[in-house]
Amino acid sequence: MKIAVFAGDGIGPEVTREAVRVLEALRLPELVLFEGDVGGVAYKRHGHPLPAETLEMARSCDAILFGAVGDPDCDALERQLRPEQAILGLRKELGLFANLRPAKLFKGLEDASALRPEVAGAIDLLIVRELNGDVYFGEKGIRILPDGRRQGWDMMAYAEDEVRRIAHVGFKAAMGRKRRLCSVDKANVLETSQLWRDVVIEVARDYPEVELSHMYVDNAAMQLVRNPGQFDVIVTGNLFGDILSDQASMCVGSIGLLASASLAEGTKGLYEPIHGSAPDIAGKGLANPMATILSAAMLLRHSFGREADAARIEAAVGQALRDGVRGADLGGALGTAAIGDAIVERLA
Repeated sequence: MKIAVFAGDGIGPEVTREAVRVLEALRLPELVLFEGDVGGVAYKRHGHPLPAETLEMARSCDAILFGAVGDPDCDALERQLRPEQAILGLRKELGLFANLRPAKLFKGLEDASALRPEVAGAIDLLIVRELNGDVYFGEKGIRILPDGRRQGWDMMAYAEDEVRRIAHVGFKAAMGRKRRLCSVDKANVLETSQLWRDVVIEVARDYPEVELSHMYVDNAAMQLVRNPGQFDVIVTGNLFGDILSDQASMCVGSIGLLASASLAEGTKGLYEPIHGSAPDIAGKGLANPMATILSAAMLLRHSFGREADAARIEAAVGQALRDGVRGADLGGALGTAAIGDAIVERLA
């Protein structure tokens, strides 16, 4: 079990440290951890946010536990040297095309959600987001128009094989849950979305047991706060998935609770909390490590098939929350290490 740990910037080192403690507390056989630099810290040490040695480490390991990237000191750098290019580069180089982001309200946190308790309590969904296409990876630039005005442009594009691949991931995920899949697009105005919808409908023929529905992204955003319990699995593109999954985090109480898995073909995966580097609280021991700890659970489940160990971690987090273990993001006073201590204790 070879795991690369890329802590990154800001609160990344603090939250990954607690996730590593949880992994070590399980006394997993043949667990070997490697550490590498990514993001702003990598640029400052090596001159690039994704150094060659880090990429080689990622390729040689079975899975990657990732913290966060983002450093205000690097905001003026050329785009290809900014910290965020580390995660985009890993997705591209490792073929990490499918992002899984579960959102489920833990018992006892109904009042922490921005939604009414009876609405929030129904949240139990999975967002399947395509990671290697869309405007994030399309051609882009800033050009000068004939009248002298500057114009920024980004190309949104999906090939049908890219849509088909992520659609299969969504349908297979739905088969393991409540067998409902909602495909989110903007087919009423975007040709890219029309192709997306057409291909999803084609793939649906392979999964007759799954109920397929379609929803425009603006309506999906509204429905996530109006009636989130209607969703089981959502499959969508890179841009829409990025926005909707962050919105879902506030529906369950805190962005500090949301884990994610970015998967390639096979078992290789990168696992990270969906929150950013939060430079305003970095180094203060205030960050909630639960999302990273839950990401470690996903790592065990998807890359190593260790369902029982993953379930143990998730149960320990759930028990800690029911027992009142809270960080500042949930209105509590416990710091990063204390939250980690609480979860490790519940694994014993």
